[in-house]
Amino acid sequence: MTTVTFYPDRLPLFSRLTDSVVIARRGLLGTFRTPQAAVPALISPILFLVLFRFVFGGAIHIPGLTYVDYLVPAMLIQNIVFGGMNSATGLALDARDGILDRFRSLPTPRSAAITGRGLSDLALQLVAHLLTIVAGIAIGFRLHVGPGSCLAALGLLLLIGASLFWVFAAMGLATRNPQTVQSMTPPFFLFLFVSSAFIPVSTLPIWLQGFASNQPVTVFTDALRGLTQGPSAQQATGHPAEYFVIASLAWCAAITTLFAAAAMRSYKKM
Repeated sequence: MTTVTFYPDRLPLFSRLTDSVVIARRGLLGTFRTPQAAVPALISPILFLVLFRFVFGGAIHIPGLTYVDYLVPAMLIQNIVFGGMNSATGLALDARDGILDRFRSLPTPRSAAITGRGLSDLALQLVAHLLTIVAGIAIGFRLHVGPGSCLAALGLLLLIGASLFWVFAAMGLATRNPQTVQSMTPPFFLFLFVSSAFIPVSTLPIWLQGFASNQPVTVFTDALRGLTQGPSAQQATGHPAEYFVIASLAWCAAITTLFAAAAMRSYKKM
């Protein structure tokens, strides 16, 4: 009977980072060697942006902002959610096919296989974000703040992506079945559409507004709006950027604490 040796995470920090980067490189190479997977992930955000901008934009009035300025931050959050679904499916495939067991038998930290996947997915999300922003600028999106606020928005966007990665990692590692993962995606559409992502919360039914105003997609999206559009965004969001940034940091801390522990617990049980 084959015995699998598990190597602890108590290795030098540099070693842990190096192993994670190597596994991230493997993930990126695998993605770009299969264009049928990479191209839709990068092109879909642009298609959604153009669709919402020109099909729905004329019918939606946003106080203080043009619709495209209101929309692009929502598209960036949508990139994270859609990319996370791919993360969950990929981890479920790796778990089912024994790839993660092979990583666990190597002299690397147990967490490297998961954090490496997270790094590769963040890199792909960053490319999707840049393409979305460029496409947004082409159809009228503008930044109304200085470089410092733009960098803060980028940093917050990456932090949100890293936090939500653990939600999808926990899904993939708990189910170990790509079909099951796909069947669990509808709630994420609920969070996207019952929020301020595409329309103001005030236009929703009153009984939905409480949930929509306080759920993380609304908080994340409105934080990015405040950081990219400046004071004019407050007319649309109801609070200054600082309010949503602090709330976003709290959500990121809570999500990471809860779901990183769940993901690693599922990984150790494999």
